[in-house]
Amino acid sequence: MMIARRGLLVATLAAPAVARAQTQAAWPNGTIRMLVPWPAGGSADTVARLLQPHVAAKLGVPLVVDNRAGASGSIGTREIARATPDGNNWVFVFDTHATNPFFIPDLGFDTKADLAPVMLVATSPMMLTAINNRPWTTVAEMLAAARARPETITYGTVGIGSLAHLTMELVQAATGTRLVHVPYRGGNPLNAAAAAGDLDLAISTAAGMATLIGNHVRPLAQTSEARSPNWQQIPTLIEAGVPGVASRAFWGILAPARTPAPVVARMNAALKEALAHPTVRDRMTQNMGVDIVGSSPAEFTSFLDQQIATWGRVVRDRNIKAE
Repeated sequence: MMIARRGLLVATLAAPAVARAQTQAAWPNGTIRMLVPWPAGGSADTVARLLQPHVAAKLGVPLVVDNRAGASGSIGTREIARATPDGNNWVFVFDTHATNPFFIPDLGFDTKADLAPVMLVATSPMMLTAINNRPWTTVAEMLAAARARPETITYGTVGIGSLAHLTMELVQAATGTRLVHVPYRGGNPLNAAAAAGDLDLAISTAAGMATLIGNHVRPLAQTSEARSPNWQQIPTLIEAGVPGVASRAFWGILAPARTPAPVVARMNAALKEALAHPTVRDRMTQNMGVDIVGSSPAEFTSFLDQQIATWGRVVRDRNIKAE
């Protein structure tokens, strides 16, 4: 009887390892879902759909982009965190992934423990822009108006806790100004409000605002440490007189934790090949103005750890709340 129980215990403990081995041997074995936890038409959705046909061709199976927006990307991300780690479920996250834990107490998943980083796809400076019919042509002019009329100038972002929101919190701290934050549920709603003139300022990635820049909004500054090669004519916030404030938005792909490492590696390789495709590279760098990274899983893990630590410190120091 004891020997039988030991045999049952060994079989039980071995079962997950056997299942993982079967998964990696059979994968890919059906339709793959790339969940984008943002509305269709935003920057995350655009990049995911650029990669979609090339990844599908490399892996030899259909790949479906599935939009599940809500709660700054956390609703869709939670769905993937809870999904079966069989290689058929992936999530394409935006920069709010690193800040959501500080604003959403009931995320329903552990950002680090329940998800496996696959690739940091790209980064980009954000653009602080003024709506065309507002009078400011420089950051200095906008700040002067903000000091003269505190809490009257509005700025829109893709949501509470986004890097755009936190960057503007740092701008106000560095310049002694008080602006009014207007959060939206993604890039498309923000763009619609900016195009309609419902805001004074809008801050988002150049990728997200590509159709607005030059038509409905004028760039005042970019948020990176140094001028992006794609936007050499636009000063950084630091150059525009906002000391010490710099940030970069990012896009990345994760899988459910315990997705077999060989499966993650194959997806990473397929993504790298897609990013190397001339059409994809041109659309992302020339049209969207983003900087392609194409990292390894380990590099993306380190990057996320750094982002979570950095922006968590900003949230605590500024006592920023989800309102």
